[in-house]
Amino acid sequence: MSDDATYTASVVGGTGFTGGELLRLLAGHPEFEVVQATSRSKENKTVGHAHPNLRDLDLRFSSPEDLESVDALFAATPHGVSMEQIDEFQDAAETVVDLSADFRLNTEDQYDEWYDGHTRPELLDESVYALPEITRDELPGADLIASGGCNATATILGLKPLVEEGILTGDEQIVVDVKVGSSEGGAGGGEASSHPERSGVVRPYAPTGHRHEAEIEQFLGLDVSFTVHAVDMIRGASATCHVFPGEPVSKGDLWGAYRGEYGEEPFVELVAGGGGVYRYPEPKAVAGTNRAEVGFELDPGNRRLVVFSAIDNMMKGSAGQAVHAANVALGIEETAGLEFGGLHPVGAP
Repeated sequence: MSDDATYTASVVGGTGFTGGELLRLLAGHPEFEVVQATSRSKENKTVGHAHPNLRDLDLRFSSPEDLESVDALFAATPHGVSMEQIDEFQDAAETVVDLSADFRLNTEDQYDEWYDGHTRPELLDESVYALPEITRDELPGADLIASGGCNATATILGLKPLVEEGILTGDEQIVVDVKVGSSEGGAGGGEASSHPERSGVVRPYAPTGHRHEAEIEQFLGLDVSFTVHAVDMIRGASATCHVFPGEPVSKGDLWGAYRGEYGEEPFVELVAGGGGVYRYPEPKAVAGTNRAEVGFELDPGNRRLVVFSAIDNMMKGSAGQAVHAANVALGIEETAGLEFGGLHPVGAP
């Protein structure tokens, strides 16, 4: 370990987009030293072979069968892998941060309904959901952390202040429309994520029944009508939530709710109809960062409230959120390794 680093870390599944983002963040983190990155397909190849932005990282991919002992293990594997290998992960590390959906939900019944069941349901009570703005108090000392899903993160951050303030009680109609970039499909996203098929589209790929609904309903206690569109961008998730409150609500009420919830949060910014070109939350403005933008607008004529939120799905919706949660769990400064503020102008995110 280097003289400055405090904790060793490994990334299981290091060749995917999320794995690459984890390696980028951990390599630049003042308290972590990356000692292992695993890959079955690129074993013995350099990290830079898969991630050209990390060519200066002196590390080669190793087999996931030969896990080194580390302080923190980040699992960037497809759904279903971590629940099968959790014993090996926990034998290798005191703190396991899983970026799949394997430990996000509370009960075996939820996995039966939304996924294909669960092989280690006894661990669901032990895992801590990682959306630090919601579960910060549960994270210190956690040894199994389940990083929240990107679409769920964007939606929960947008709606949570309304729940906390009592503007939403659970009886209202809520329609959520999320637009996502192609990186959400992963490095092996298949035909639908290839550039010729993705370019220029606004494609509803989950009109109903998206699995992230389970996370939203679990942590907000609300039923939502949820649709996801694939759009022509690489990074980003943008949620537009149409809310019909039972009682009238003013802009003052909304500013009070959102400032009260996020005024002290290091990674949430309120963007609600100000001046300039970017008047509402925009994925392009947060590309590459762990920041979320949240905003709102009133439609009094229709008794409607429109809530907007935007994140980089690879960062606040995935790798950045996982590192943020690990910081809190291990007692590291929350913002460590996550200070990048973004760029302007940038190309398509």
